[in-house]
Amino acid sequence: MVQKYQSPVRVYKHPFELVMAAYERRFPTCHLIPMFVDSDVIIEETSEDRSFHKIERRCKLDVDAPRLLKRIAGVDYVYFIQKNSLNHRERTLHIESHNETFSNRVIIHELCCYSVHPENEEWTCFEQSASLDIKSFFGFESTVEKIAMKQYASSIKKGKEIIEYYLRELEEEGLTCVPRWSPCPPSPTKPVVPLVIPALPITPTISIEAPPESVNEIQGCKEDKLDADYIKRYLGDLTPLQESCLIRLRHWLQETHKGKIPKDEHILRFLRARDFNIDKAREILCQSLTWRKQHQVDYLLDTWSSPQVLHDYYTGGWHHHDKDGRPLYILRLGHMDTKGLVRALGEESLLRHVLSINEEGLRRCEENTKVFVRPISCWTCLVDLEGLNMRHLWRPGVKALLRIIEVVEANYPETLGRLLILRAPRVFPVLWTLVSPFIDENTRKKFLIYAGNDYQGPGGLVDYIDKEIIPDFLGGECMCEVPEGGLVPKSLYRTAEELENDEIRLWTETIYQSASIFKGAPHELLIEIIDASSVITWDFDVCKGDVIFNIYHSKRAPQPPRKDPLATHGITSPAGNNVQLIDKSWLLGQDYSMVESPLTCKEGESVQGSHVTRWPGFYILQWKFHSMPACATTNLPRVDDVLATLQVSSHKCKVMYYTEVLGSEDFSYNSFHASGKAFHKILECGTVGIFAHSSSRVFVRSGTGVG
Repeated sequence: MVQKYQSPVRVYKHPFELVMAAYERRFPTCHLIPMFVDSDVIIEETSEDRSFHKIERRCKLDVDAPRLLKRIAGVDYVYFIQKNSLNHRERTLHIESHNETFSNRVIIHELCCYSVHPENEEWTCFEQSASLDIKSFFGFESTVEKIAMKQYASSIKKGKEIIEYYLRELEEEGLTCVPRWSPCPPSPTKPVVPLVIPALPITPTISIEAPPESVNEIQGCKEDKLDADYIKRYLGDLTPLQESCLIRLRHWLQETHKGKIPKDEHILRFLRARDFNIDKAREILCQSLTWRKQHQVDYLLDTWSSPQVLHDYYTGGWHHHDKDGRPLYILRLGHMDTKGLVRALGEESLLRHVLSINEEGLRRCEENTKVFVRPISCWTCLVDLEGLNMRHLWRPGVKALLRIIEVVEANYPETLGRLLILRAPRVFPVLWTLVSPFIDENTRKKFLIYAGNDYQGPGGLVDYIDKEIIPDFLGGECMCEVPEGGLVPKSLYRTAEELENDEIRLWTETIYQSASIFKGAPHELLIEIIDASSVITWDFDVCKGDVIFNIYHSKRAPQPPRKDPLATHGITSPAGNNVQLIDKSWLLGQDYSMVESPLTCKEGESVQGSHVTRWPGFYILQWKFHSMPACATTNLPRVDDVLATLQVSSHKCKVMYYTEVLGSEDFSYNSFHASGKAFHKILECGTVGIFAHSSSRVFVRSGTGVG
């Protein structure tokens, strides 16, 4: 039961020395922190030149916990040990604290750092990270965790207020400047304000985890860190724990996707969609990033050209914004010939068009955030159902609608701020019954449904949209450029074969392939090399599970690919093919050899690399299921191994990959950006980060996303 916390960078627009003078006033007690009862100095050391000051304190805290819990625990107060290291020369204060009380049952660890702003030496940055690990607490582990997290979140929010309170107090006393430390003794005519910096008492609760990095790694606000003011300005008011979730997920993406990662607004949408559960949000976000990369969704607005039939008969379009500044999209669904559009275009073209609308919505949200100087992360959709009838319930049309809803729900969570459904006819409940199960519950709560002309009265449309921009077809005075629709001429209908061929083209235009990997059934790809010193390049994403990536060489050609071994058991691998080339009779070192060290790749990672071939022949790229080694201290089978024999699907991995063979003379860093080949197009899209070279290969872990 471990809880973690990582703060954004909080900035005080005051010099470091003045902030330290304000910080000093918090001790030995602070009336602004009622639970901080007292503190005693245990150890205090100062260097000869007075540039370094170290102090250790024992802090006494009165935790706001139920009396019964205190009685069971047998304590009235909780004690923390804090170690402060003030470096005047470097202008940093590092604070480390841990609990003394119940240290065998609860482990609390906190790291804090005050430092000079990297871009303005007259400003001061503050960061903190912490962890709470409750091993046991008389059966009240869950209660203690909730109390701790609640109080810690409260103390974090109050921390900056306390420093600012004492800064104002110093200003009222006329102290607005504190001299910096100097190696030379100051002139007697210039009095120096002594700085005795005691430890920072954390409010009892629960410091929440310092990542395993050293204290020195959290100095100042680097480019890859988030500033608290930036969060408030562009992302909105988040609780301290919500900020922590955003920062930790963002940090994880930076570690595993070293190229292009989603914008902070997009990461936040996935966190909100899963109530800030990091593990659940990370899972759906990684799936979405893979989907975006596979279908080049980041470049949809630049590459997708809507067919003319959509311009003429798709009854939707953007129209100003609502009262909250959200972009407003209007869809006259009742006037849309869904059957005609599906027959003329097919599902894939309709899906691409809807995706382009969502991408445009994201762009408009960014623009409105700048225009209205407040965070705008979602849009409002107004759906006019006048004219909706049974022809809209045409089965293929409903099927296409359900698929579109499924894709949008999975990849654009929390982008719909409000859905206004107007003039709902009697047939609407039938349609609603069909589609509502596919809509997330949080999304359904944003639906406002009006029957007839109910939208014209109090609580109706004017509560959400300014009267001046209500469309003319809804009784307003604003001209709306949304097409009126009408029936699509049957002359534009296409045959089932034409639609199928077009949809196959749209679906397969991606350069990536997918493969499923099972325990005991790796996926292998054969590449024949004629000229030595060719370069095999690859780019793959681990969509599910952990895999081991190997490269082998053989002088003899493998036998034709064996069929998916799961098929013999009546089990299929819907997520992709599974091909095995290396015969079980082959001996490693005799029939084939390993040319690179195995690379273990974790779920969610994106890997790019290359291998310079030394010999002609056959090279085999292999993705193999990675299972954790069994415990060395026991011969008993692991639970996972037992489950694997009962349910193969519980041990399935999935990868999405692309490979290309280049001539050695064509393979250089510049060629990665200049070549017109498909693999180079990946790099031009911004998917590759920093290259880590070894003697014969390059491995890059990166990713794509909403950038």
